[in-house]
Amino acid sequence: MTKILVIEDESSIREDILEILNAYGYKALGAENGDVGVQMAQEYLPDLILSDLMLPTISGLEVLKTIRSEPALANTCFAILSAKTDKETIAQCLDCGANYYLTKPIGLQELLDAIETALAGCRDLDEFCNTANG
Repeated sequence: MTKILVIEDESSIREDILEILNAYGYKALGAENGDVGVQMAQEYLPDLILSDLMLPTISGLEVLKTIRSEPALANTCFAILSAKTDKETIAQCLDCGANYYLTKPIGLQELLDAIETALAGCRDLDEFCNTANG
């Protein structure tokens, strides 16, 4: 079963996303801030991390940098979900290693499609890298 870690400080948004993901066959876990998110990522090794950008304790960008620096998590598919839509923010997140950038508000089908696309894209990248290095 595909594991998805949702890092979102707004409990109603986090719970809605978790409920949707679990209903659609994912094993979804939730974290209320960046520090807890990093700890949960280390413990559960999710297939995808979906993180808000503006978080208490450490930002989603800092979570991303931490994840990318840890060998066991470095290749984890990572998507930012944020209300910020300016090109500079999006570029900064992608430059730091985010695989995808999604904007809030996001509809149910858009969320599910984005997650499937992200997971498929990350799987394809892993296969390419394994073939190239093999």
